[in-house]
Amino acid sequence: AVVYLEQKQYPGISILTDSDSFQDVVVKIERPTYHKPFLGGFKNRITGVEFHNAGSQTIPKKQPDKGIQLFCRETQTAFEKNKTQQTKNTTSTQMAKIGLYVSNMTDKLISPGKYLTAEEYHKRRLEAVIVLQTYFRRWHAINVVQNLREKKRLRLSWEAQEEVRRKIEKDEKLRREQERRLNPKTKKDFELLYHALELWRQEETERINRTLTGAERKAAFCGLLEKEAQLIADIGRHKLNADEENQQKAILHFLDKCAQPKRWKAYDGKITEMDTQYTLRARELFEIYHSISMNDIPKDERIDVLLTLRCTVKEHECKLTQEIVELIDREFDLISREVKECNLEGLRKRICTLFLQYIKTPKFNPEVARILKVPPDPLKLYKNVNFCHSCENYLPSTEFPVPANCRTIGRCRLCCKLENEARRRDAFLTYKLILENLRKSEADYQDDARIVYLVQHQDLQYLIENIWGCRSALSACSDLYDLVMVRWDKHHEWSPWNTILLSRDEADAHLKLCDLQKAYEAAFIQRIKYKHIQAKTYFAQIPVMTSFLHRKNPSNPKFVQNRIDMPVQK
Repeated sequence: AVVYLEQKQYPGISILTDSDSFQDVVVKIERPTYHKPFLGGFKNRITGVEFHNAGSQTIPKKQPDKGIQLFCRETQTAFEKNKTQQTKNTTSTQMAKIGLYVSNMTDKLISPGKYLTAEEYHKRRLEAVIVLQTYFRRWHAINVVQNLREKKRLRLSWEAQEEVRRKIEKDEKLRREQERRLNPKTKKDFELLYHALELWRQEETERINRTLTGAERKAAFCGLLEKEAQLIADIGRHKLNADEENQQKAILHFLDKCAQPKRWKAYDGKITEMDTQYTLRARELFEIYHSISMNDIPKDERIDVLLTLRCTVKEHECKLTQEIVELIDREFDLISREVKECNLEGLRKRICTLFLQYIKTPKFNPEVARILKVPPDPLKLYKNVNFCHSCENYLPSTEFPVPANCRTIGRCRLCCKLENEARRRDAFLTYKLILENLRKSEADYQDDARIVYLVQHQDLQYLIENIWGCRSALSACSDLYDLVMVRWDKHHEWSPWNTILLSRDEADAHLKLCDLQKAYEAAFIQRIKYKHIQAKTYFAQIPVMTSFLHRKNPSNPKFVQNRIDMPVQK
């Protein structure tokens, strides 16, 4: 038998079998791995040994394993509880008594004051609030005045800066105009020069008619004619020099454009460049042309450039290359004879001209085919070619100016330019600038505006001169360089019947308005609408504008009647 005992100090026990006999029994002690619950027993008071009953000494019966892990409710649920606690603060006081003295040096004698009623208390609080509000309002007023003063100072400073900026811009504009008239280089510069000549001629004519009569008047007109002819001759000489310089720049720009590598934008926004065999060939020819067109270079370098050119053109055998090689050999011979360079200018120009013709041939330079205005295939010329009745030349359609009210093809650009220089001598630069600014501003709206791209500078000139009188609608400013055209109603597309002519500052302020009826007076709005009626009446004659007129036809019958009764201006 195995007896489970709690005693750990005895390896065995003696059991009384008879009245006087004992038997030793070996006791095997097992150390349980579980906690035995106390279910009763007894304790030896002398030795302090506890003896449990048999139920506590027996291993509990194990529950059969069901294959499911079970948890009790206490394991699955967490109960939380918040409870505030206040720690105790023990204090003590000491009073004077027999045998104990407590000093009263720091004690205070408090006597009751005047009793305040509720009405007096609230009145006193109200007076204090009024004092606080008074000081606060004073502080707030001081801040408001300081802010207004600072804003006024900033405004005056900004106005002074704007005045200085406008003066600087005006001086710079006058300086540029003076420079362009003294050293004209472009077509616009000569256009301004001829316009200034015409203004001078008109002023002199008026002065002669006003001050002279008879034979003196005729003599003065003859002198004026001679002086005008001399000035025209001077302008012509300047024009020849400028044309030669501009032609050389245009040739270099054309060749540089041919030599540019292929570019495209990747998905990440980076620009990728790639050189092909055709771009490399064009770049090589461009470098050779730039070298042979240079003047005042040493003879050794000139000879090296000519040898490079000779080797390049001998790659192709044709009549053009043979002529270039013959001219190169001739220059070699003249250089060896030490001929002066001034005598070689004509020969060198012939070499440059023939080599430029060689570069512009797609057979020798394939990259130039995509840039040439005249296509290599003659059949393509029959598509967009028109006949100019003035110079009797067949030119591409891009060489003809086509105003919006034009129904037939007239003279080419060159003939119109020659007629303007010979007769009217008008300057269209300001109108072109106004049209350019208008198209840029309309492109910023991104609302698919189309009418602004149909209008040409001739139409805009009529609109500004005949309808708006070359003056701002608000300030009557007559400086065309400072005037711009903007939308009257910014929520609709620009058109000649939805526009207003203003200065730059006025246009910026106008575009910030939300309600035009509240911003402007009724008389001003009526005057602007009348100008819109005039513009619609004029542009109604243009076939292209008819679709826009029908699409945006006003519903007001008075507006339609006014438009019908308006005389047509031509």
